[in-house]
Amino acid sequence: MTVSYMDYTSENDTYFADLNKNRLFTRNRQNYINRLGRDVLNTLGNVSLLDIYLSDRRVVEPHYHQNAAELVYCISGAARVSFINPFNNEVSNIIIRPGQVANIPQGWWHWEEATTDQTHLLAIFDSPYPEYIFGSDILTKTPVEVLAHTYCLNADQLRKTLSPLNNETIIIGPTDECEQNQVKQQYANQQSVKQTYSRSDNSSTYYGGYYPQGQNHF
Repeated sequence: MTVSYMDYTSENDTYFADLNKNRLFTRNRQNYINRLGRDVLNTLGNVSLLDIYLSDRRVVEPHYHQNAAELVYCISGAARVSFINPFNNEVSNIIIRPGQVANIPQGWWHWEEATTDQTHLLAIFDSPYPEYIFGSDILTKTPVEVLAHTYCLNADQLRKTLSPLNNETIIIGPTDECEQNQVKQQYANQQSVKQTYSRSDNSSTYYGGYYPQGQNHF
């Protein structure tokens, strides 16, 4: 859709933009988002887009766009596009692969998760400036006491649970710190299991004052 008041004879008109130079958000070298809006390319009509790069299991956090619908196109890799239909309160999970799309109507709560490394998605909006409300902002900006009272939760435990968010808009999650902590915890659990088995294999069994015949116990 073109903009009727646009002066296409102006010397200030632009018809080219490099998304690689218009970064919206960076989590790390494999997870980031570039953007294009009318402020970047002033001859755009009522359209904009996000150029999204994700590694396996990284998520564009739950959010909604109050002023725009979103069409998600898979360029490479694969992703699960999920949303809640507000008319029947049902959750849909749509797997998209290269050449496939998923459509998210305006105002619907949704999120995207890569199911493989090097996933590349293009999110196209029917607005030159899509607005966002992110789940992390809802969780951190809503007073803990309100959440605890409303949902009958323990305020102290909830405050501790939400503290890693640190009032940060996550956008792409989990954070690198969270990923590193999970790897450390998995390693610690594996070491604990190995030590348990090692003690079990190397220990002698004592039966009421004597050892089984032939077993070395010194």
